[in-house]
Amino acid sequence: MKIMNIVNAINDALDIKLADDKDVVVFGEDVGVEGGVFRVTEGLQKKHGVKRVFDTPLAESGIVGTAVGMAIAGMRPVVEMQFSGFTYPAFNQIVSHAARMRNRTRGNLTTPMVIRMPYGGGINALEHHSESMEALYAHVPGLKVVIPSTPHDAKGMLISAIESNDTIIYMEPKRLYRAIKQEVAEGKFHIPLDKANVLQRGTDVTIIAYGAMVREVQKAIVLAKQAGISVELIDLRSIYPIDRDTIAKSVQKTGRVITVTEGPKSFGVASEISQIVTEDSFLHLEAPPKRVSGFDTIVPLPQGEHHYMQDAYKIFYEIEKTVRY
Repeated sequence: MKIMNIVNAINDALDIKLADDKDVVVFGEDVGVEGGVFRVTEGLQKKHGVKRVFDTPLAESGIVGTAVGMAIAGMRPVVEMQFSGFTYPAFNQIVSHAARMRNRTRGNLTTPMVIRMPYGGGINALEHHSESMEALYAHVPGLKVVIPSTPHDAKGMLISAIESNDTIIYMEPKRLYRAIKQEVAEGKFHIPLDKANVLQRGTDVTIIAYGAMVREVQKAIVLAKQAGISVELIDLRSIYPIDRDTIAKSVQKTGRVITVTEGPKSFGVASEISQIVTEDSFLHLEAPPKRVSGFDTIVPLPQGEHHYMQDAYKIFYEIEKTVRY
């Protein structure tokens, strides 16, 4: 076991797969010499060479388009979008080609590739740096969308993503990059890309969260415990495919559910979970499913960002309302 933060864990996963599989390549803006804007890929070019880890022009469409071609040819590219908000120029390549290639060729060609992107707010960044738009990608058939919340999950899920034969949107909560440290197993291990994780058992209300919001919910749980409320916490981990069974088992036990997300409220992941709960667990509900999400607006610039973000007190307020319904 080794103490790691999420940056260390992702770097370790990439290092392992670069050494393990000659078809794996890592590329993107500044990922080689500089090690990426957050230094996630630091040292990998020096260790594995410029043909395996290399810098690209500032051209997201070209980066992803190149990865699509490599994947079709049998390689396993891992590309980094410098920020999730910079991915939009590549949206055509992701949606029109990476996501559709297996269907288009009736299974003859696949695109086993990983698109890594730091996402979310909370670091006082500029426009296009703080989006939480995972619902966009989860809505596209042919893509899988995963978000780790701990160093252990970040490593195991990335290894699984690189070895998958699907196109994986691997979103990294940059606010947590260096905020959490834990023991992580050395060497290669896998975490399934379709299973949620029940982090805490409870009886009064189920809270579903992922990424940076897991940590905020854990703070809210401390407040709930002081108020005598027992919370069950699910770390969703996989946005799509979504783990309906784990959600149903929990909600059928507690009778209440709150989903905490960072992105805009309308048409988001929380809305989908509310519908899933209604379909699978309606007769067990003792209160309406609740969404705690961002506003339907662009994330404010640093001076106003705190008004947009979820925190323990906002979440606890909704916990009390839901339990007392």
